[in-house]
Amino acid sequence: MLPWWEILVLVALGLFAGGLAGLLGIGGGLIFAPLLLWLDLPPHQALATSSFAIVPTALAGSITHLRSGKLPVRSGLAIALAAFASALLFGGLAGLVSGWVLLAMQTAMYVVLACSVRVKPDDENAETDVDDKAPLLAGVGCIAGWSAGMLGLGGGLVMVPLMNGPMAVPIHPAVRLSTVAVFCSATAASLQFVHEGRGEPLMGLLLGGVAALAARWTASRLDDFDAVVLVRLLRGLAIVLAIDSSRRAVQLLF
Repeated sequence: MLPWWEILVLVALGLFAGGLAGLLGIGGGLIFAPLLLWLDLPPHQALATSSFAIVPTALAGSITHLRSGKLPVRSGLAIALAAFASALLFGGLAGLVSGWVLLAMQTAMYVVLACSVRVKPDDENAETDVDDKAPLLAGVGCIAGWSAGMLGLGGGLVMVPLMNGPMAVPIHPAVRLSTVAVFCSATAASLQFVHEGRGEPLMGLLLGGVAALAARWTASRLDDFDAVVLVRLLRGLAIVLAIDSSRRAVQLLF
């Protein structure tokens, strides 16, 4: 049984993670994984539990985006199915990798993102038919599956910049598509982790349930946020998490 102060921390950080998840399409795993490591869960257990927490968080955001009528259907299906399938594949491989290697992979992913994401003030006005990019978006979904299966992360922090940058998808549709892909990839990875007996499903779902409340609120207000603000949040978050995961990887290695 967790002490009361740790429960309060879980609730507070769960709300924070959910708020970012709904706003940035990241699923919340970027907050959940370091939090669970802080609670002394071993890396494999923490990353699996993080996937459980992402499921209700991303589901809340996905439902909100579907109800808004602004989610591109064809592209949404392509990225979702690819994310689900690849997460099943990579979820079975994560247990074969050392804990410090998983954290080092996280660090590399954060660094690449921090260096590649760009502030583009005209992003909101970019004209593009997102559904024409469905085949390419399926490839982006595979990246989400790898991230969820191997690292216990939804993959949104990688998918959104990929869609917004090289694929020229405006950031608001990119966030919506990422949220759906994160839900599918985390669900597939969680099924694999339950089968293997990894992680703490109850802890993860409780944490994710709290986060889902905040995710639903911020997802419904996505259009109120300027594209420049969203991109800067992504970059700053990536830098902070790269520092944290690299520190943990070094500790495990030595």
